[in-house]
Amino acid sequence: MSDSAERIPTVMSALRSPRMLKTEVLASLVVALALIPEAIAFSIIAGVDPRVGLFASFTMAVSIAFLGGRPAMISAATGAIALVIAPVAKQYGLDYFIATVILAGVFQVIFGVLGVAKLMRFIPRSVMVGFVNALAILIFTSQFPALIGVPWLVYPLVAVGLLIMFLLPRITSVVPAPLVAIVLLTVATVVFTLNVPDVGDEGELPSSLPALLIPDVPLNLETLSIIAPYALAMAIVGLLESLLTAKLVDDVTDTHSNKTRESWGQGAANVITGFFGGMGGCAMVGQTMINVKASGARTRISTFLAGVFLLILVVGLGDVVALIPMAALAAVMIMVAIGTMDWHSISPKTLRRMPKSETAVMVATVVVTVATHNLAYGVVVGVVTAMVLFARRVAHLTEVIDVAHPNEGTRIYAVKGELFFASSNDLVYRFDYAGDPKNIVIDLSGAHVWDASTVATLDAITTKYEAKGKRAVIVGLDAASAERHVRLTGQLSGGH
Repeated sequence: MSDSAERIPTVMSALRSPRMLKTEVLASLVVALALIPEAIAFSIIAGVDPRVGLFASFTMAVSIAFLGGRPAMISAATGAIALVIAPVAKQYGLDYFIATVILAGVFQVIFGVLGVAKLMRFIPRSVMVGFVNALAILIFTSQFPALIGVPWLVYPLVAVGLLIMFLLPRITSVVPAPLVAIVLLTVATVVFTLNVPDVGDEGELPSSLPALLIPDVPLNLETLSIIAPYALAMAIVGLLESLLTAKLVDDVTDTHSNKTRESWGQGAANVITGFFGGMGGCAMVGQTMINVKASGARTRISTFLAGVFLLILVVGLGDVVALIPMAALAAVMIMVAIGTMDWHSISPKTLRRMPKSETAVMVATVVVTVATHNLAYGVVVGVVTAMVLFARRVAHLTEVIDVAHPNEGTRIYAVKGELFFASSNDLVYRFDYAGDPKNIVIDLSGAHVWDASTVATLDAITTKYEAKGKRAVIVGLDAASAERHVRLTGQLSGGH
């Protein structure tokens, strides 16, 4: 399949369909409401004013609606980004913090132009499953502050919210169930004057629009040495989380999106966000799942309006938004966590059938992600684990067989399997150098030479036979293996 997205509904098709347009608008409203407390919380993690996170969510969502490669995906201020660059705000202040965001965006644009997104194909399915399950756990556990050490009334409110979102879709899908839950619980809280935590308790909402901001930092190598490491880390974490989220949405919607465009689009959105005083961000899995899975949005309209509604809500309707009980938003996010978890992957039936190596990769990804609260660490560990286990499994498939003795002075060996550093290292010990006759033929027609390590091993084998006064020849190489062998043989470690 090409990198186009022909099967994804377009903005024009949504504008021509009142039903689809209503879905996009209502979905974006739910997302905007869910973004507010998280943006405030992430600002606190980053050590900056709540407005920095809220403005970032607005500018990221609006920018990526035009620039991104995955329609309907929500990008905003995130916890992963906040954790990565929090030390900059603490040690050097807001101006250096904003400069870091802008530089991270520049790095992401460069990565996008270089085609880094194409590396996504090297992420195994077991890592993706682990990524999804870890996200579900993180989304769920992120609601603990709203559920622990709070008035008892919070718990029945959360239960009612979950009940509404579970039952309403069975009756009608005219209005997104999360929006209904938020509205009804807010009305109940106000009417019955329930004393429960609300959005207003999370932090002060901004009362003005974001303005253009040029960070006041010296443009020299010292500044670059301070912000570059954090910017690079932010760029990598943000891209990884965004591209994995885009792939997740591809799977949910059964469509294909342009990951290269998403890469540089995220970078451009972060540059824009930085110049408007925002803390930067990346794709948000929880809000994206609310938008795509829970609410049914499919186009850029929902992404754009999520940012617009966010700004309208916090600036124009801040007093009303402040009344929304945190219990309502916690219920929405718990429902998202339940929907995000790949329950099939952890069922006993599936685990019994799945190879242990695949399960190990999934578990490693989940454990590291949950332990560090960093998706990038989890995915990297998962990929490395998958590579090691794959190399170990393939290495054991290599065989050396004594196939023929055409005459008293000749023996023919057949080597079968994929020959690379893991499988070829012990190949040198599979031959009887002392007991073999004068002429040895090593037939590699059932094998393939993948790397220089294998060529070095083949050189070592022929050298060992020569040391015994015997002659070993290698035959049967396919075209690619022969080219690699001819180019490298005798050039590696002097042939020893």
